[in-house]
Amino acid sequence: MKVVIVGGVAGGATAAARLRRLDEQAEIVILERGGYISFANCGLPYYIGGSIKERDELLLQTPESFHARFNVDVRVNQEAVAIDREAKTVTVCDLLVGQEYLEPYDKLILAPGAKPNIPDLPGMRSERLFTLRNIADTDAIKEFVRQQHPQHATIIGGGYIGVEMADNLLDAGLAVSIVQRSGHVIKTLDADIAAQVHAHIYAKGVKLYLNTPFDGVQQQPDGRLKVLLGNKDQLTDMVILAIGVTPDTRIAQEAGLVCDAKGGIIVNEKMLTSDPDVYAVGDAVVVKDLIGGQPALIPLAGPANKQGRVAADNIAGIDSVYRGTQGSSVLKVFDLTVASTGLNEKQAQAAGIAYGKVYLNPASHAAYYPGGSPISLKVLFSPADGRILGAQGVGSEGVDKRIDVLAVAIRAQMTAHDLTELELCYAPPYSSAKDPVNMVGYVIENLMAGRVRQFFWDEVDDLPRDGSVQLIDVRLPLEYARDSLEGFVNIPVDNLRARLSELDPAKPVYLVCQSAIRSYIAARILSQHGFADVLHLAGGYRLYSSI
Repeated sequence: MKVVIVGGVAGGATAAARLRRLDEQAEIVILERGGYISFANCGLPYYIGGSIKERDELLLQTPESFHARFNVDVRVNQEAVAIDREAKTVTVCDLLVGQEYLEPYDKLILAPGAKPNIPDLPGMRSERLFTLRNIADTDAIKEFVRQQHPQHATIIGGGYIGVEMADNLLDAGLAVSIVQRSGHVIKTLDADIAAQVHAHIYAKGVKLYLNTPFDGVQQQPDGRLKVLLGNKDQLTDMVILAIGVTPDTRIAQEAGLVCDAKGGIIVNEKMLTSDPDVYAVGDAVVVKDLIGGQPALIPLAGPANKQGRVAADNIAGIDSVYRGTQGSSVLKVFDLTVASTGLNEKQAQAAGIAYGKVYLNPASHAAYYPGGSPISLKVLFSPADGRILGAQGVGSEGVDKRIDVLAVAIRAQMTAHDLTELELCYAPPYSSAKDPVNMVGYVIENLMAGRVRQFFWDEVDDLPRDGSVQLIDVRLPLEYARDSLEGFVNIPVDNLRARLSELDPAKPVYLVCQSAIRSYIAARILSQHGFADVLHLAGGYRLYSSI
């Protein structure tokens, strides 16, 4: 059996290695258009910024090392330009000599990845405008910075690549601006959680332009670029274009394989295309969203590797399936860790999935142990059964491991009650006896049982201030004096029982504290003293003020 693999990075290289481990006799050929295989594309920004010192550290395998270990015929600078499904051949162009040849196959795996979106706008061919997708792109940016000594970079797009490049270019000594078309960066986050990321970006001295259109660039007489941003035009030394990617699937479409409107290759759970001898994996394929069940393009390295393994299994006769992608991701934003998994609110609404939500601000580890910092968590759950649907987290430490646990909970269809029973590692430097994940479960359980009710940050300004409702801030007087919500009266939670006579049990009560812990306690006190209509602010004043 001869297997030809188009693309030799995450999905393609994984498929080749897995297939060899399963079948020592198969003939395996990798055709890679670029000059490198199995490189660490997620590490590219960190080489530019200097965190990764040596370029060779990005090269996880070379054609020679891969051949030596796996006996795979790896051919770089070889572009697959056409597929003849009837003849079962791939037309390949040797980019070094410009000649074409035919490569026959018994089974074909397509792992062509995705290509950066480049809009049809003025200046897109400028030598000072860059994308970042492969080693060649990295070399071009690194060399430009070394030779031209730019002072300022403008990044178009506030997604993963854009924010990572801002972080690393700042480390490289440049002033940086980020231009984002929508109202917040990192689209896997909801706007209320992204607001904390915005504050951190501003604090690092990066200029952030939100809700700002990008209309192209113009070369200036001094060689710099004018970035066209409506009425916010600015001059810069270089531009990084990071406005997303599109599946690189021209040859699949021309070969008649079924694709969606965006060009994503349609595959089944075995990673098989509409042709029984052609598989596809990675950023080029349409997968199933694990929670909502909708088809989706989710370009992430982890899923690409898993899909490559599934394709290889099936070619080798192992019944293996890929059940869907939940979009787990983590991102370093200067000193912050930002992570998410599963659905956010926008995705849940688009899928027509009912959800509740909770916000928590737990400490990263035991509060009495030095060095702790708050974690901001937002978790979506099913109101029907408490099943966890999605989670987002921002903080200086401990964020990734909490989101990882919640990612497992989503995959296992665990409920809030299941979270309360998880026995997670505890020692003061690492966590608390009640881990933040346990706390998520407790908060959701209380809501579902009706022990507490909450209102949200976007409802605060619409609350009546005419005396028809009672607005109470239960923080300490010093906290209240520093800053408070309009119309809220200060009754510290520890004084609440003694001051119940000041409140009317017949009127609704809205409570706020800094992080929603004391307001929850206050709500329980009032509920057990005859107050029937009591709500507290989810996420507390800390969340509200950050937004």
